[in-house]
Amino acid sequence: MLLSKFAKEILYGGKLSQKLVDPGKIEFDEWSDFSLPTFPARDTKIKKTEKTVKFPRGHFHEDEKKAIALHSFANHELLAIEMMAAALLVFPHHTEELKRFKRGVLSSLIDEQKHFKLYENRLNEIGYEIGDFGLNDFFWRYMEKLKTPAQYLAVMSLTFEAANLDFAHFYKHIFEELGDHKTSHILNIVLEDEISHVGLGVSYLGKWRQDKDLWTYYNELLPYPLTPARSKGKLFVEHVRKKARMDEDFIQKLRGYDDSFRITNRKEWKT
Repeated sequence: MLLSKFAKEILYGGKLSQKLVDPGKIEFDEWSDFSLPTFPARDTKIKKTEKTVKFPRGHFHEDEKKAIALHSFANHELLAIEMMAAALLVFPHHTEELKRFKRGVLSSLIDEQKHFKLYENRLNEIGYEIGDFGLNDFFWRYMEKLKTPAQYLAVMSLTFEAANLDFAHFYKHIFEELGDHKTSHILNIVLEDEISHVGLGVSYLGKWRQDKDLWTYYNELLPYPLTPARSKGKLFVEHVRKKARMDEDFIQKLRGYDDSFRITNRKEWKT
């Protein structure tokens, strides 16, 4: 399948089956300027909504609370799929390095499709469907601000996906403790894949930073109002960041960064 055809089917196809289309063997076609849609096409059941159900602060042994959590995780995967498809269209690929960058994005996108299916299947098993609790557009709001591959990687790989290192690690243990081994296993799969996705960003930003340290370069790339605080979860997990090849200086500066972002300063949750 041509790269542009695959990415456009995801962005302009409203059905979940189109968001989850198998690319098969991808071929690079000639790149041309691409204007982002205001928001990807979505059928009624998966349209973004003004309100979503608040993420539960505990009681994940209850099916409804568990379903809300799984639904929230799936929402993030769906947005990531669409943002990655947009990246395949927005940025040029006139050099071999940029083609390698896009192959990395494509590989991550295929993983995100897998993650979404895992969450959706688990949600269905406990009696719920995608769309039952509303879907937000938080990640997508930043897409129009990402003008270069470096900015894209700073936001997607080193911020949104880096935060998921913490969240997936935290929740896989929560569900394991509750005896929900299926959900815990899914989160472990997601965690292992996210390590490689974050590593993609670390690798390319490490090449493109020139004489700047990675921390400085990363902060310069983040669009307002995003800050490094958004790249952390409730508990900061250092060893998974090392597996993603973040250097010690970057990890420690991130660990110590604090701008009172509420997600990383919330109170203890109950299980």
